Amino acid sequence: MAAEVESMFYVRETPWHGLGTRVEDAPTSEDALRLAGLEWDVIQEKIFTANGNIVKDYYANIRSSDHKVLGVVSGRYQIVQNRDAFAFTDELLGKGVQYETAGSLKEGRKVWILAKLPKQYRLVEDKVMPYLVFSNSHDGTGSIKVAMTPVRVVCQNTLNFALDNASRIWCANHTGDIGAKMEDARMTLFMAENYMNELSKASKKLDRKKVSDAAVEEYIKLLLPIAADATETTERNVKKLRMDLKNRYYLAPDLAGVGKNGYRFVNAVSDFATHAKPLRETAKYKENLFLKTMEGNPLIDRAYQLVCAA
Repeated sequence: MAAEVESMFYVRETPWHGLGTRVEDAPTSEDALRLAGLEWDVIQEKIFTANGNIVKDYYANIRSSDHKVLGVVSGRYQIVQNRDAFAFTDELLGKGVQYETAGSLKEGRKVWILAKLPKQYRLVEDKVMPYLVFSNSHDGTGSIKVAMTPVRVVCQNTLNFALDNASRIWCANHTGDIGAKMEDARMTLFMAENYMNELSKASKKLDRKKVSDAAVEEYIKLLLPIAADATETTERNVKKLRMDLKNRYYLAPDLAGVGKNGYRFVNAVSDFATHAKPLRETAKYKENLFLKTMEGNPLIDRAYQLVCAA
């Protein structure tokens, strides 16, 4: 397991990010939190200096299970407990949402839960399953964030590139009011549906955009540049990565029936960004990949922008 992934599960089939412990089912957010080791509360304690003076208007967020300090926050900070942060996703379960994975990063400073939405979409001729990642932080760096992560079924490539007219990431406000939770749930589904509809339109435009072999070469060089002062080793390594990406564009079996167009190129980049191992594999590379999956991968975004600008 990656170095900073403290606890994590996944349901049945190994997910594209390859992290976690396998379980058979996680039907509710309570089950998901239990399986992910997130059944703990955040409590706030006053902060004192070494000579016993209190630090006014600042508190330490403490994990109840082991008294680990998660972060120092101001008096304005409102705690959102794991169970409260993820409880509103149960409002979506009646519509067929399935929990796929949940976990903790950086000793509880950041937690998340990933749910698969019930509706399958088609982008061009591909089946795509949309996922929602709900993340929460306890170190004062943020509150609740929701991110769309569509996954191409045939190859498990993520297709969550940034669109101008639909948000990929947004914040969800949570209170103790169940009515507010239900409203947040409805808004989340609306935002997810809007993103998928716009992604479908964007994919059709990419499919109509022809890409020459020369353009492929140029795009790959722009995506994987070689600095003027690069060492021979660095240059050699970047050229290997370029060849890997090029082979994914021309030789990937799942793209054999796709024309030489923008949709094929973005998918090849997604395949490269989602699955290619780095030349020097670190203990945290899968974790970093998962975080990029949640937040959006800049390489996929850049590929989409290059094709659209042509």
